Amino acid sequence: MDRLPQHVSIIMDGNGRWAKARGQERVFGHRNGVLSVRAVTEACVEDGIRYLSLYAFSEENWNRPKEEVNTLMQLMGKAISDEFENMVRNRIRLMVLGNRSRLDPMLNDTLAHIEETTASNDKLTMIVFLSYSGKWDILQAAKKMAASLSAEEIEELDISGFDRFLVTAGIPDPDLIIRTSGEQRISNYLLWQGAYSEFYFTPVMWPDFRKPEFRQAIKAYMERDRRYGKVK
Repeated sequence: MDRLPQHVSIIMDGNGRWAKARGQERVFGHRNGVLSVRAVTEACVEDGIRYLSLYAFSEENWNRPKEEVNTLMQLMGKAISDEFENMVRNRIRLMVLGNRSRLDPMLNDTLAHIEETTASNDKLTMIVFLSYSGKWDILQAAKKMAASLSAEEIEELDISGFDRFLVTAGIPDPDLIIRTSGEQRISNYLLWQGAYSEFYFTPVMWPDFRKPEFRQAIKAYMERDRRYGKVK
């Protein structure tokens, strides 16, 4: 159990290709992907993983067709609302991180209500990255740092001091980052926080990624030797 990752993060990829392979519209893949989110969340609660983060919508995703973006936002809002009672029952805390100013005000209000209501839950913290990019995160952190610190304080700042300006302040860096669908890139995700994360790439499309696939990734992680630049 001491080798179990504390924080697992997932780049959920392949919904559109999964749907296309079945002769369906992309939204069909997104809807089935919600079932994978539920399965992975349950696995984390069952196995004792404390943090689960999901890359749901990037800043770059705003460039997709407007109709798809609107459908995605509606789907995510409904999916999170539908899971609200389950979060309360299983002591799951929800956090939504990213450039929230770009989200629909009604969606923001819904998310804020669920975040506030689940804030004291302590079994699992689920972090959903919406309208997020790693470069944006570092840039907004630098701006906050410059606005709040003097030149002398900035000069003395260390890495842990800079961490508190990121949107993930107070959240441990991911031990393991999983990407589904066979792509092997980070796609502008957690560029600072993932500096020492282990990566696991799988050809399984996100809608097919359920508890067995998740636990296979955890097993692969636990068999690795993490050295953080040191010699063992």
